[in-house]
Amino acid sequence: MRISDVLASLRSEFPTVSHSKLRFLEVQGLISPERTASGYRQYSLADIERLRFILSAQRDHYLPLKVIKDQLNELDTLGLAAHSPSHPCADRDGHEAHASVTHLGSLARIAGVSQSVIDDLVEAQLLDINADGSPKTHDHNRVIAHVASELSDYGIEGRHLRPMRHAAQRQAALAQQVAASRRAYRRGSDGSQTLKDQANQVGHLLAQLHSAWIGAEISATNQNPK
Repeated sequence: MRISDVLASLRSEFPTVSHSKLRFLEVQGLISPERTASGYRQYSLADIERLRFILSAQRDHYLPLKVIKDQLNELDTLGLAAHSPSHPCADRDGHEAHASVTHLGSLARIAGVSQSVIDDLVEAQLLDINADGSPKTHDHNRVIAHVASELSDYGIEGRHLRPMRHAAQRQAALAQQVAASRRAYRRGSDGSQTLKDQANQVGHLLAQLHSAWIGAEISATNQNPK
């Protein structure tokens, strides 16, 4: 397919996708469309599924491109095609393979962090846990583990992060409550957004506000050192 065909295929699900977005993902090494002799990009069906995986991971899970690229590399190594995170993966012959990257190996290996980081997060109750007490290996846990590993380089441990987890739980409850009441009030006029989409949007705004407050506090401290 040409790039215009790809955009037409994706825009019903991802309205903001653009030519520049696809070229940016190519520059970042997440997709590699073939080129014709005259230099025009040619996208395969596999390329489109790869794009759906990337765009879904960004929109639904707020994953950074580095984490998405690591997931894609894992899928490439296993010979699986990238589908959106809500769909099963498939092998190169198109057969479903339910043992997707989110269920392969330990969270430590998938997230690329040491087991001690995972153990600390589990002990502090900062991860989503299975019934048997083991951490689930979904997208959110991988991001938490990756960021916590970087914070550990600054001496920040799980016990320091526990109040932030409690605050996040309260913010998530607020986001879901606001989304539910707004949807009930505007039923029929805002049907394009699901309850989850609206809750995620509110949660994202709350996260931005939290980040701005942290930045303001750090700036104020630096300007007025004690």
